[in-house]
Amino acid sequence: QVQLVESGGGSVQPGGSLRLSCAASGVIFSINIMGWYRQAPGKERELVAAITSGGSTNYANSVKGRFTISRDNAKNTVYLQMNSLKPEDTAVYYCNANEYFAGDLWGQGTQVTVSS
Repeated sequence: QVQLVESGGGSVQPGGSLRLSCAASGVIFSINIMGWYRQAPGKERELVAAITSGGSTNYANSVKGRFTISRDNAKNTVYLQMNSLKPEDTAVYYCNANEYFAGDLWGQGTQVTVSS
């Protein structure tokens, strides 16, 4: 069984930074795409950023230039560095990974609150 465990959420003032981490554990054969999604109250879950095992990245337009996704394939861990945070970035952030045998996996979610 493969699990995703997230960490790094919290509260920050506008303009501040946070770094999220998500580690996959269990019996892992191969993980291609890892990513971060977020869901704000009353809104649908949306893709924030994704990265392939080869390092190709994709970002939502709203976070380009402010957020950076990276991963450590040896540790099956993905990171999201969030800079210049805005109140509209407030949401629950979910880690996502697609493992070869386990399929589509989700973390438990971590709250990010941006407020003065």
